[in-house]
Amino acid sequence: MERRSFVRGAGIAGVLAAGTAPAIVQAQAQLRWRLASSFPKSLDTIFGAAEVFAKKVGELTGGKFQISVHSAGELMPAFGIVDGVQAGTVEVGHTAPYYFFGKDETFALGCAIPFGLNSRQMTAWMVEGNGMKLMRDFYRGYNIVNFMGGNTGAQMGGWYRKPIQGAADFKGLKFRVGGFAGKVVERMGGVPQNIPGGEIYQSLEKGTIDAAEWIGPYDDQKLGFHKVAPHYAYPGWWEGGPQLDFFVNSKAYDGLSAEYKAVLEAASNIAHTEMQGRYDARNPGALKQLVAGGTKLFRFPKDVMELAFKESMALYSELSAKNPNWKKVYDDYAKFRADSNLWFRFAEAGFDDFMQSQKL
Repeated sequence: MERRSFVRGAGIAGVLAAGTAPAIVQAQAQLRWRLASSFPKSLDTIFGAAEVFAKKVGELTGGKFQISVHSAGELMPAFGIVDGVQAGTVEVGHTAPYYFFGKDETFALGCAIPFGLNSRQMTAWMVEGNGMKLMRDFYRGYNIVNFMGGNTGAQMGGWYRKPIQGAADFKGLKFRVGGFAGKVVERMGGVPQNIPGGEIYQSLEKGTIDAAEWIGPYDDQKLGFHKVAPHYAYPGWWEGGPQLDFFVNSKAYDGLSAEYKAVLEAASNIAHTEMQGRYDARNPGALKQLVAGGTKLFRFPKDVMELAFKESMALYSELSAKNPNWKKVYDDYAKFRADSNLWFRFAEAGFDDFMQSQKL
């Protein structure tokens, strides 16, 4: 069998397992790329996914393909990733796509929307549904090729100086909320603030904002939000399963060999899985520590959830009527969500409901 035919048939994992990779790697060019992240180095979970990605690319190519990883602000601002990758300033960016909803609301569908897919559903839509194809079609207009870059799982609902006792408490609330969710918060009477993760604490401490959400206990504890806003809400209805992405400049990607393209995909899949695993493993202990230290947990009241849901669905209908890009992707996304929720209602939810009521 010819070497290239073998590679196409076996894939990169098969090649490595067969022990034939060194000869193939030697045929590839030495490459050095730069990756710009939207996140600070202190957040080893979310920033760490980019480090895992870069490390795996190096390992899978015998050190020939090296990617240096740079935190937010080193090469460009946290919210400058799309512009930087699009222009070719860097070859790769690691970010939350919904940060860029101001360019087009469709970006949010590649990450998370209020009352959207959970993390497993999002991955399923991407790898087995039409998600990856539809988002790649959309990102092509920005000179970007996207790869899955992690998922945090369902997030918490943020930190508040005062607890939210009803929907009326959102009126005038200056709330740091990531990306697209701010559109719904605004419709609920709130005043959304889109602030990078590394700047949230100072804004909360100074009183520039009344409340802030980030991800969940492990990261939130590192950022110290509990020190300035003791009330911790759940669930984060705007982020049931937010997916991070690696954005690769299309020209740089097209210049890669088939083998190096396969390496990028393999490395992104590893980083995607590891991020979710890290959050699921580290959040429980952090939540226990926060509560032991005086954090006051509360669940969003029913009227908050119902108003948020109503305004979210109304927003999606309005966007479908005026944004063709959104409609094309959202129609497929919504159908997948309905089918997936029907299945999860029986198996996953039934099992989880029972297990979480037990004293283990």
